Amino acid sequence: MSLADHGTDTDTDTGTESRTRACAPTRGRPRSEAVERAITEGVMKLLEDGVPLAELSIERIARTAGVGKATIYRRWPGKEELFVDVVREAEPQDPELPGISLRDDLVAMTEQLRQRGLMTRSSALLHNVYAQMKSTPKLWDAYHATVVEPRRRRQVELLRRGQETGELRTDIDAELMNDMIVGPMLLRTVMRFDADLPEGLSELLVDTVLVALRPVDS
Repeated sequence: MSLADHGTDTDTDTGTESRTRACAPTRGRPRSEAVERAITEGVMKLLEDGVPLAELSIERIARTAGVGKATIYRRWPGKEELFVDVVREAEPQDPELPGISLRDDLVAMTEQLRQRGLMTRSSALLHNVYAQMKSTPKLWDAYHATVVEPRRRRQVELLRRGQETGELRTDIDAELMNDMIVGPMLLRTVMRFDADLPEGLSELLVDTVLVALRPVDS
């Protein structure tokens, strides 16, 4: 079954529930944290039980979480969006930037990547989920669009502000600067699972790259 194919589920909702789902905004109504927690925990339980992503139907998730299918559809338009939220909750939260200096903000962002790498290594479940997501293009694209891309835009915007304030050189594109800063950490967390991720690594990477990115006095 395709991750996007929820139409094959046996619809056990009442007619009133179905009409409510059809008329309601996708995510515009007040949302119960307890209900959403039950749903996301239901997904995690199924994954922990070894159920592959491709076999998780909305009907099965609803049954595990003890809610109706319409309850899920009122909060998520489909399984891809639900799965992305589940994975995002399992990852370290995006950091609150200290706002003290450009350097400290960049360290905070890079440290989030290091913590994510450590969590992925220590969690067989997360490692397995990432592998399954990569084999499902629609789900992987949804994860990139809603998690990875906003994070990258935030990093690039920070660097552009650094250029505007004169803290960074302006002859290098901010996108390339971002690759230079986060690239080494991504290499160690995504491609080299045997590489060390010690404390202080984020500071070392940022301080080393900033030497080359600071404006040079003429």
